[in-house]
Amino acid sequence: MVYIKYCLTEKMNVMNRKEEFIETYKTHIQRDGAQEFLDYLCSAKSDFFTAPASTRFHGNYPGGLVEHSLNVFSCLKDYLSRNRVKDVYDMEYSDESIAIVSLLHDVCKINVYKESVRNKKVNGEWVQVPFYEFEDKMPYGHGEKSVYMITPFMKLSREEAFAIRYHMGFSNDDPAKNVGYTFEHFPLAFALSTADMEATYFCDEQR
Repeated sequence: MVYIKYCLTEKMNVMNRKEEFIETYKTHIQRDGAQEFLDYLCSAKSDFFTAPASTRFHGNYPGGLVEHSLNVFSCLKDYLSRNRVKDVYDMEYSDESIAIVSLLHDVCKINVYKESVRNKKVNGEWVQVPFYEFEDKMPYGHGEKSVYMITPFMKLSREEAFAIRYHMGFSNDDPAKNVGYTFEHFPLAFALSTADMEATYFCDEQR
């Protein structure tokens, strides 16, 4: 009974996040190909709305990926609204660019998590909860894979593409000089990386 109740709660959370994502996406992203990419995300070919964001860390539960994406959107909007960022750093971006890079930065994680179950104590009772293993059948990298997946559907600006490509910042295996160059010449990449870290460590849950 506890397991069934847990699953129903998770399903409701996933549905709420899916609706929020679709509304946010449609409100801000209007360029050619946007609807086609959303159709892909909603199709049986994609597990975007039910996938976790990681196997053991942030968002490691059903719907964690879409939740993380929405959190990054919120964090990025907040960061770019700060007076210092606008007035001193001269960082001004359209709502569409902000939505694209934040909502879609991690589409590389679609269809890469294999679900199993493990035992976990919830509210004093042992229940079976989802557990994930990483299995990428299209190992094209991380940020670059997201860019690769988006561009057949809609065109990205150079800064959007670099932002998504380098959203992991210095925490990835990329040469530091490449990351530094990107942050200097494409500031949206720095802003997105900052928002991604904020969402990961302060907004996303870990279970």
